[in-house]
This record gives sequence, structure tokens and C-alpha cells, in this order.
Amino acid sequence: MSSSPIMSLPEDIVVDILARVPRHDYPRVSLVSKYFQSLVSSPELYARRSSLGCTEHCLYVVLYNWANIVDRLYTLKDKGLVLISGLPDMPSDGSYVAVGSRIYVFCGSMTSSAFFIDCASSHTVQHLPRMPFPMSEVVADVNGGRIYVFGYLRTDQKSYTIVVFNTETQMWEDGMKNVMEIRNGCLVVIAGKMYAREFQKNFVYDPKESKWEMVEVLSSKFWNHKACVVDDVLYFYDWSEKELRAYDPERKWVGAVKGLDDLLAEVRGVTKEIRSVKISLERCQKGQIWGKVDQWCDHALTAGNFYPRKSLDVVL
Repeated sequence: MSSSPIMSLPEDIVVDILARVPRHDYPRVSLVSKYFQSLVSSPELYARRSSLGCTEHCLYVVLYNWANIVDRLYTLKDKGLVLISGLPDMPSDGSYVAVGSRIYVFCGSMTSSAFFIDCASSHTVQHLPRMPFPMSEVVADVNGGRIYVFGYLRTDQKSYTIVVFNTETQMWEDGMKNVMEIRNGCLVVIAGKMYAREFQKNFVYDPKESKWEMVEVLSSKFWNHKACVVDDVLYFYDWSEKELRAYDPERKWVGAVKGLDDLLAEVRGVTKEIRSVKISLERCQKGQIWGKVDQWCDHALTAGNFYPRKSLDVVL
């Protein structure tokens, strides 16, 4: 390999070439030499992939296994969900936020511990500066490069606050003064605004105006931390009606995603078998959203009593 012409090229050119190679080929590329092994896990390579528009979206899932009473992190491969080895057990009272190629973990459980998992660098773990104070029942999401972490200061559920982590400076900043208490709730960001569910009430926070408002159209709907945002539309599973629902804040519309009745009739909570399905979404002229199953994996993961806690979209 030492005589190969590619070895004589400047490193920035080699990185430029590798950035165009599909990620599923990287394990084989890393076997070529230690030099290539270091390049395929380097931040420079993934920064170049991003600038070239060659990034790929990868699904990561936090699963709770009732058999082992632990939360673990998995990633979806061609043949199903694969456990990420070498990681600490995920905190059961924690919150998870995907930012680019990193998964930020805020531990909760009245601790001030936080860390991130670098998915572009062999899933290495790096600890963040400790949170300004210990918190419990934390919920978090990212907005404009800053992660907003809501939670209680004590276990008595009387002191509620928010802290803000800047993902660029990797430092904690002062939190918001106008804090909404999100009890047993969840948080998502849609088009730069933060939407929170607190029991049966739903609120939206506009950072530009620094105020909270109630979202009446969502008040009778129950969504949780497994909800996701696609193209500024919130999608969540309605357990009572066995429907995938969508909330479009621009149109102030909530409705069921059509075309998925047979699929969603089989959805269960705790299960010994995790299945994976890829759904494409299409909006018709009247605004109704239709779903179509593009890819199905019958046995993404077996052997265990699993409960999905969080799905994460990681860009690599």
C-alpha cells in the first residue's frame, strides 16, 4: 500500500475523496491502514462530508430492556438494530438530543452530569462541563445551536428551572427568565419555536418574543418524547385511536396520517420484538398527509422485553 499513488496525495485531498465514499464502505476503508483508520473517524472528514452535502441520516434508538432493567443505545443497520458496545448504561431519568453527529445526554436523577456520544468517532464518550446545578425529570431539545434543558432543582417538585448549553462554545449559559413548568411532559422544536406538553396542556415558546402561549388545537392530544418533527410538522402516535397523527403549526391543523391503518393496528407498547419500518410522507393538495411504507424489517431486534424511550436522527 505504501506505493499506492493515493498515499502521496496531500491529506486534504484524501479527505475530499473519502468524503464522497458512502459511509457503509468505511469499515472496509479503515482496514487498509492505520492512516485510513484515523481518517474515517476524524472530525475533518465529517465536516467535509457536510460541506459537500454527502451526509447521511442514521437512526439511533434508546431502548429500555425490562429483563436487564437498563437503557441502552442501538443503531439501525441493514439487518436490524445493533447494540452500541462500550457505552455506559443510559440514564433512565435523562434526556437525549441529537446535534449533527453527536448525541447529548443530560442525566437527571438529581445529578449535574452530562456528556455526549460522538457517533462519527467510534461512539466515543466525552463529558461536558457539569450542569450549573443538579436536576431531575429533565426534558431537552436544541434550538439555534443551543440546547434548552428543563427540570426540577429538587425532588420535591417545587423549584423548576431551565439551563442552556451552547453546542458551539461547549459552555453553559444563563437560562430563560420566563420558565414554563413541564411536569411529566416533553419538548420539541418546530420552526425555531419550542413546543411543550404538560399533562393535557400544550404550550409554545417564541424565543424572539420571550413568551409562552397555549396551543389550543393540541390540548386534547397526548404526545410524548417519542414524537418527532419532520419538515416542521410534529408526528406522534395516538394510542387510543391507533393512528399516526400530525400537527402542522403553520396551518394550526391536527389530523391523522392516512394510509397506515393496517400497519398501526399492530403497534404495541412493551414487546419482545422490535420492528422497523420506513414511511414516506406526502401532502395532498387539500393538506391531508398520506403515509406509505417504503421499507419493512420484521425482526429488527429480538430476545428481551423492550420499551422504546427515544429515537434520534444523527447526521453522519
